[in-house]
Formats: sequence, structure tokens, C-alpha cells
Amino acid sequence: MAQAAESSSKRRGKAKEPPISREDLLRAYRDMLLIRRFEEKAGQLYGMGLIGGFCHLYIGQEAVVVGMQMCLKEGDQVITSYRDHGHMLACGMEARGVMAELTGRIGGYSKGKGGSMHMFSREKGFYGGHGIVGAQVSLGAGLAFANRYRGNDHVALTYFGEGASNQGQVYESLNLAALFKLPCIFIIENNKYGMGTSVERASASRDLSQNGAPWGIPGEAVNGMDVIAVREAGERAVAHCRAGKGPYLLEMKTYRYRGHSMSDPAKYRTREEVQKMRETSDCIETARKILVEQFAVTEAELKVIDDEVKAIVQDSADFAQQSPEPPESELWTDVLVEAR
Repeated sequence: MAQAAESSSKRRGKAKEPPISREDLLRAYRDMLLIRRFEEKAGQLYGMGLIGGFCHLYIGQEAVVVGMQMCLKEGDQVITSYRDHGHMLACGMEARGVMAELTGRIGGYSKGKGGSMHMFSREKGFYGGHGIVGAQVSLGAGLAFANRYRGNDHVALTYFGEGASNQGQVYESLNLAALFKLPCIFIIENNKYGMGTSVERASASRDLSQNGAPWGIPGEAVNGMDVIAVREAGERAVAHCRAGKGPYLLEMKTYRYRGHSMSDPAKYRTREEVQKMRETSDCIETARKILVEQFAVTEAELKVIDDEVKAIVQDSADFAQQSPEPPESELWTDVLVEAR
């Protein structure tokens, strides 16, 4: 009896295994680290004057897009706002092409003409970063409508920030998505600050996950700093859409470590606040800890990943700087001219 009780006690005390495989978490760690290092390099090149115009970095929010991308299959679509470099990399777009576009070179995804805020890859299911706040939400609903019209089971992931969540076109899109039961997952990346304004000062709604409730759209608030939690919520949302039940809304509670853009000094929050988030909630460090402590991944294995990522990022920077600027003739390509 005593032995049975001891055995039962050990079973109860055993640490719960993570709801993710070792291989999947290693892949998520690698993808998040790639985005982090890429964005750090982009910030460096911006400081050197090699990237002009606007540049919005995704540092801190990597778990959101990586976790969601793990739930998708070929044919699914992604569309987002101007904070888009992480989404491109998570979709499988080449770091070389993204960095070359940031630097305005011909080797970029938009031939150097779109810059940080306007890149696309139909082959990878990425339908662009968009510069007008909230504009991509109605386009995402349109992608989902096309899926419904064609009768496939593809889903459209439509990302936007909490600062865009109260735009009129967002609510119009929610209404139409619910009305036609569109397979659209609306993802609010709530990083707490829309440009320089705290969400508490800008939104009467304190629970953005329920913004679709008037139209009967189910919603969840998710820890966007935990890639495992993101993937779990994403799987529920994707299954809901693929089953023909209509749209789903996810509020990803996340945090950006840098300013709204590279030109933002971020004086609206304290350094202590940012440092606390880095120390207690960083998505990459959290994944790293689980890999080491629960999956017995060695530091040597992690270093191989780290070295691979560094090499990819450095190669992208070298390629971008060596790629020529687009010729003047490119001014007249990819332009829709109305026939008269």
C-alpha cells in the first residue's frame, strides 16, 4: 500500500509535458530567432542610412506570427499591416529578398520600389503589408470571401494592431465576415501602444477579444508572448474556420521592445517597463528554457541554430548592399494604366 501511494504521489508530482513536440518547438525557436536577428540587423542598417523611409520592427512579437504559421497549410493566406517583416519570414519568404527590399534594391520582393511597408509573395501566400491603418482588414475578408466562393477549405489570417481595432472598416469587415460565414481569422496584435498612445487611453473596450461579439464571432485573449499558447489558440481558430463555422477573432497580448518605428524615441513608457517584459516574458527565452529543461536540448544544439540564423541574416545584409538599385525603367513597370 505504501509503495502504491508513493508511486501515485510521484505520478501526481511529475511535470506536465508541453503540448508540443521537441521538433516543433525547435522549429519555432529557430523561426523566432531568425525574425529577431533579422530585425536587429535591419535596425542597424537603418542607423547606417542604408534603409530609408519608415521602418517598423517586430522585435518582441515574434511568437504571434510563428505560432500562427504553424497552424496553416499550403493555400492559406496571410495579410498584415506595415509591421510586416516578421510575417514575411514566417511565411517562408527569403531573408535576402526582404532585406534587399528594405534597402531599395532591385533584388527585393518589390524590386526595391515598395520598401519596408509594401512587399508581397503570392507563392508563399503573403498578400502584403499595408501602410493605411486598418485597410488590410477588409482585404483579408475579401481573401476569405474568395475561398468561400471557390469552395475550398483555406483560411485567411488577417493581422492588425490594437490601434487599428476601432477603425470603421474593421467593423464593416467583421459584420460581412459573420454574415457570409467567411473563413477569416482576425488577429489583433495588441502590443499596448498604437504609435505613442496606450490602448487604455484610446479604446473604450478593455477586452478586444470580444470586439466581434455583436456579430456572434467567437474570440479569445491569448498570451502572445508564448508560442505554444499561440499555436494552441491558432489550431482552435483554424479548425473553426475550416469546418465552415465562419470567422474567429484572436487578441494576441504581446509587446514590442522598440518604438513604433525607428524614428520613435518611445518616451511614453519607461525603460523599466520594457526591461521587465524582456526579463520575464521574452518569447525566445521562454522557448529556450523549455527546450533545455523539458526536452534536454543541449547548448551545443542551440548554438548550431544560433550560428545558422546569424549566417542567414548576415548573408541577407551582404546581398542587399551588393544588389544594385532599380534602373529608371522600373518606374514604368508594375503600374496599372487606365486605357482611354
